[in-house]
Amino acid sequence: MEEYILNEDIKVMCITAESFPNGVLAAHQKLHALFPLDKQRRYFGISRPNKKREIVYKAAVEEIADGEAEKFGIETFTIKKGTFISELVPDFMKDVSQIGKIFEKLLNQPNIDPNGYCLEMYINETDVRLMVDIKK
Repeated sequence: MEEYILNEDIKVMCITAESFPNGVLAAHQKLHALFPLDKQRRYFGISRPNKKREIVYKAAVEEIADGEAEKFGIETFTIKKGTFISELVPDFMKDVSQIGKIFEKLLNQPNIDPNGYCLEMYINETDVRLMVDIKK
């Protein structure tokens, strides 16, 4: 585990999964149908529990031009800059279940922000950085 700093807010466009974890892949597929892999954009997964303690998951892509979300009629979210506890997962598709296990480990750290969220930042097609907000 290591600290990771996002130096700026990131405005993203989101597709909310119909369920978690079963709807996650479909949400990413819908997102990638609208925004195919592009080196100019960063891709994310954002999750947090709702009031019923159910996980709400959003597949997200960085907005690179003003008004893109409105043009496509999809929801936006701002990933806030700050410090995160994180772990890099190389070749995550070999064992996708490790993502949940690593998030459990990150969420058990004493200094996480209870109002934060779990963040997946896809570095490329094989590697992902998993992050959880640290209290400010």
